[in-house]
Amino acid sequence: MTGNSTRRAAQEKVMSYHEAQLEVLVRRVAAEVDRFRAGEVDAFDVDQVIFQYSRAAKELWKFCNLDDVEFTASLVDDQRSRDWWQRGEPKRR
Repeated sequence: MTGNSTRRAAQEKVMSYHEAQLEVLVRRVAAEVDRFRAGEVDAFDVDQVIFQYSRAAKELWKFCNLDDVEFTASLVDDQRSRDWWQRGEPKRR
C-alpha cells in the first residue's frame, strides 16, 4: 500500500471503531430511557447515565482523534478491551 492508501485504510478503521463504540454507549442510554418510560427509574437516574455517556463519548472521541491515525488504528488492532463506559464514570470523592 502507498502512504495515502495506508492512511486512508487507517482512517476507515478508526471511524468504524468509533461508530461501533458509540453505538454501544448510545444503547446504554437508550436502555436507561426505556427503564424511565417503564417507571423503573426516575429522571435523576437517567440524568446520571446521560452524564456518564457524555464523559465516555468524550474519552472515545479523544482516543479516535489522536494526531497519528495509523498509530490509533494499531491500537484498535491490538484487541485490548477498552471500556469506554467505565472511563466516563465520574470520579468519586
